[in-house]
Amino acid sequence: MASTVIAAAASSSMAATAIRATRCYALPYLPPRSSSSSQSFPIKQVSLTASESRRFAPFQTRASSSEESPVDANEIFTDLKEKWDAVENKSTVIIYGGGAVVAVWLSSILIGAVNSVPLLPKILELVGLGYTGWFVYRYLLFKSSRKELATDIESLKKKIAGTE
Repeated sequence: MASTVIAAAASSSMAATAIRATRCYALPYLPPRSSSSSQSFPIKQVSLTASESRRFAPFQTRASSSEESPVDANEIFTDLKEKWDAVENKSTVIIYGGGAVVAVWLSSILIGAVNSVPLLPKILELVGLGYTGWFVYRYLLFKSSRKELATDIESLKKKIAGTE
């Protein structure tokens, strides 16, 4: 009995070794590296047809001949420093900023928890699509309802600004 177990274990280990060996031989052959320190990689030149070059035309960029970039980091930092110095109540700004970071973090946790419940994300997606359809029908489809939406938005702006 013991010899049968040993023979079975030996045959299974030999089979596993054979499987591992065939897996190693299944890897693609890589040429040896050259010993030179400045190794250059070949670049494949791709030629585009006329229709393909027109299709990718909006994505082409050109290098600028000037040395300065359109966005200067020092200018951004000086603007930020001036705006921070102009703030009167710095502690309130820090508290609001920290609260915003915590709110984003908590909302991402909540969304992850809701997303892990089966079928709930699909149901919420259907609810969102239904509400979007209703909103388009109610406010955007007809000219009179678009005017009503614009007046509602303007009155809300006035309430927020405190001018009403």
